[in-house]
Amino acid sequence: MGIWVRRGLRAAGWLIFVLLSLAVATYAFAYLYGDFRPRNPFDRRFVLAGLAVPAHFFGAGLALALAPLQLWEGLRRRLPRLHRLAGGLYAAGVLSGGLSGLLLAPNAHAGWASGSGFLLLALAWLAVTAVGLREAVAGRIAAHRRWMLRSVALTGAAITLRLTLGVGQGLLQLPFATVYVFAAWSCWTVNLLAVELWLRRADAVARRPALSAAAG
Repeated sequence: MGIWVRRGLRAAGWLIFVLLSLAVATYAFAYLYGDFRPRNPFDRRFVLAGLAVPAHFFGAGLALALAPLQLWEGLRRRLPRLHRLAGGLYAAGVLSGGLSGLLLAPNAHAGWASGSGFLLLALAWLAVTAVGLREAVAGRIAAHRRWMLRSVALTGAAITLRLTLGVGQGLLQLPFATVYVFAAWSCWTVNLLAVELWLRRADAVARRPALSAAAG
């Protein structure tokens, strides 16, 4: 595959990620101002959850809106202070979204079959982001970037969740409860696996010149 084709695919993938992140973040913010729908099971559960709902939607929406900005290498290189400021806001969004997610998980639709998946997602999201921040404070920038890539992968679970529900319900016409339980687990495990594979591939590519030099 030619270099221009790879660059084109990379740019297209980046654009899709940015657009999906902004779309889902906008949906999260807009949901906070929507009307209550008594026939909607999610709305009824959310009313009982109290302040955890706005905290989750706002925090997760903020983190998702800032995720593409944090991955933008040009911003890190040219405006490091802005990168750190946006990183602090991103971490605050994860903290709000993660802690409220822990409160919402027990009352998830389909019970603990889906709730346990969301609970583990919230715990992993908080833990991975905390490690990423610790590495940044310690000055271990390479490790910081790796952990924050994992954090963004977990933030992107909000996108994967909705895509999975759309495919399962819209295209495959599967029962909602079945699709929802599957999405609750796959939305973040698939993302995390994809990032781990990408990191391993990047490590392998970085080792090739050293191996070639040693062999020579």
